[in-house]
Amino acid sequence: MTARHRVPSLITRAGSASALTLAVVGGTVLVPGATDQAEAATAATKAVQIAASKKGSPYKYGATGPRRFDCSGLTLYSYKRAGKKLPRTAAAQYNKTRHIKASQRKHGDLVFFHSGRSVYHVGIYAGKGRIWHSPKPGSKVRLEKIWTRSVWYGRVR
Repeated sequence: MTARHRVPSLITRAGSASALTLAVVGGTVLVPGATDQAEAATAATKAVQIAASKKGSPYKYGATGPRRFDCSGLTLYSYKRAGKKLPRTAAAQYNKTRHIKASQRKHGDLVFFHSGRSVYHVGIYAGKGRIWHSPKPGSKVRLEKIWTRSVWYGRVR
């Protein structure tokens, strides 16, 4: 039986007016509401890849790319290219994300460095305790191990 013959029978069995309508596309079952998580995962993965592609780009205060970046400029640029909108500064980005515990962090989550209650730096989590970030004047975009415990995590919505 080919996929063309299976699709109508599944839709017929589910019923066109059922509370949970399933759509079968190329053998993959799509469930309403699940696409938000899938899109977020895709955007996070893309953001990490975009940040990594900027390795070696010089730091410049206030720069948002595509050739120079400050810390929040790199996160803004990476997520914008991945289809998500973020505010300009690290503190505003923290306020815009869904705050998560360190144990829940995933690739693409934002890592916010803070002193007391003030956020002063941001990077993109790349796994294994590392971030992509644009550290400071005189440095370049790089992958680096998180060097402090004074961090908070945020997931881009």
